[in-house]
Amino acid sequence: MTGLTAAEERSGAVGGAVEPALDVALIGIRKTYGDVVAVDSVDLEVRRGEFFTMLGPSGSGKTTTLRLIAGFERPDAGRILLGGADVARRPPYERDVNTVFQDYALFPHMTVAENVAYGPKVTGMRKGERTARVAEALTTVRLQGYEARKPSQLSGGQRQRVALARAIVNHPRVLLLDEPLGALDLKLRQEMQIELKRIQQEVGITFLYVTHDQEEALTMSDRIAVFSDGRVEQVGTPVEVYEHPASEFVAGFVGVSNLVERDGRRFTVRPEKIRILAEGEPPVPGDQTELGAIRDVVYVGAVTRYVVELDQGGTLTVVSQNVDGFSGRAADEQGRRAVLAWRPENTFTIDASDKEVVE
Repeated sequence: MTGLTAAEERSGAVGGAVEPALDVALIGIRKTYGDVVAVDSVDLEVRRGEFFTMLGPSGSGKTTTLRLIAGFERPDAGRILLGGADVARRPPYERDVNTVFQDYALFPHMTVAENVAYGPKVTGMRKGERTARVAEALTTVRLQGYEARKPSQLSGGQRQRVALARAIVNHPRVLLLDEPLGALDLKLRQEMQIELKRIQQEVGITFLYVTHDQEEALTMSDRIAVFSDGRVEQVGTPVEVYEHPASEFVAGFVGVSNLVERDGRRFTVRPEKIRILAEGEPPVPGDQTELGAIRDVVYVGAVTRYVVELDQGGTLTVVSQNVDGFSGRAADEQGRRAVLAWRPENTFTIDASDKEVVE
């Protein structure tokens, strides 16, 4: 027996020669502000080279957890391991991490190159190596040729790239990103999601990302931790979290999910898993079915969203791909009787006692 937790052993805390499998391990982390419990006994493991996202609504504890890892806050209890070393009581500058914020925090009086070179200069890196590192970082974020510009001469997306270059130039063990795309418009945000994932794979640095945007988390992450009320509801790959939600909260927060109660049994089913059968079309043997009337129809371009009032009570939202275009008018569909069907494996029963979801 070593007396250490499994997370510590995997982080390289046993036998210094062992290459750590985890870059970050949180063990029983708790943080309060007066009577408010911001982070409540959180355990997390982030693997080396992973794009790991902490996802949750405002006030769920994800940003506080990130600040605890960065050293901007100190935990009331628990341990924070970076590469196997407990850094919970170390100041930020003694942690091998860098942070990218939503507001970029660039120096307006410095050029792009000077902004990126600031960190290496503070650490005492020699000028020749510093120049090479800056060129490498700007090439990685595709900003070569912008060295002499000031932040005010750049677009929002370009400023975000400078902030990224400045964060990766010192080759930190972990890069912490606190909603870095929140200030960008939708199209640019989607473009930057792809770029962020490319950069992470290219540099091989562990990314620990915070967002409240479910699509953003699903798009970029290797794994996701879903936060609610200071606790972690579920950790898994995007497919696991979306297709197999571990609680009612996860089912409702990550994407859209229907909640229905029948004979004391509560279950969820995703809108895109439900089919509206054509008139006279029989359900596939084994399918679960519900009868109802279409209450609302919303055309959203690629899909049409139907809200169906069920005969047995409750509603189901159905999303249908407009593969052949939207036939008819929404007004013609409203009030129409409908038979809904879905495969039983797409139903997740919610236990009322512990809120867990099981197939």
